[in-house]
Amino acid sequence: MKTLLIYGFAAVFEIAGCFSFWAWLKLHKSAWWLAPGIASLILFAYLLTLVDSPAAGRTYAAYGAIYIASSLIWLWLVEHQRPDRWDMAGLVLCLIGSAVILFGVRGQI
Repeated sequence: MKTLLIYGFAAVFEIAGCFSFWAWLKLHKSAWWLAPGIASLILFAYLLTLVDSPAAGRTYAAYGAIYIASSLIWLWLVEHQRPDRWDMAGLVLCLIGSAVILFGVRGQI
């Protein structure tokens, strides 16, 4: 449960940080948008280090589905575009993959 909470907060900070760059470059917002964006991305990276895992790659791979889910929520709530059935089907596949990575039994083959 702690890992999912960390992933949730990390996703918010990653999306917000990336959106600040999007706003600056695509929406022609002031370069001042970059300052909170950079801080947000630093916080995102820090949060991922709090996940209890000996391997960074596994942590990042499992996080991917949480990022996708959060991005679709952002799409809906912030950009006012409802995810379609293909978005949702892709999300379900990613969440299954993330669960396998997070909860798979590790052992010798």
